[in-house]
Amino acid sequence: MEHYDHLYDVSENANVRFLGFISEGTRYDFGMVFTHKFYGKPLVICMQTGQSTLLSSEDAVNPGYLQKIFRLDSENEAVALAEFFQEHLPSIPFEENQY
Repeated sequence: MEHYDHLYDVSENANVRFLGFISEGTRYDFGMVFTHKFYGKPLVICMQTGQSTLLSSEDAVNPGYLQKIFRLDSENEAVALAEFFQEHLPSIPFEENQY
């Protein structure tokens, strides 16, 4: 095996929430993994497509980003999903040395 730099190997008991809903005829099933990693942003996984992203309620104000990440067919779907995530995801305060 080639040389590699080990970054981290952490085990943690994480909270997982599964949410399913229908918006104007489109069904959504999401898994949200709440962890202490990634500056508190939950890992959001679309159970239908397997697409995932780290997402906070502040990130969810951008429907275009959600449309791209979750491969949504319309802007209306993205707007509905943005509203949903803004209600169901935590707000993450920005820290100066966060990144």
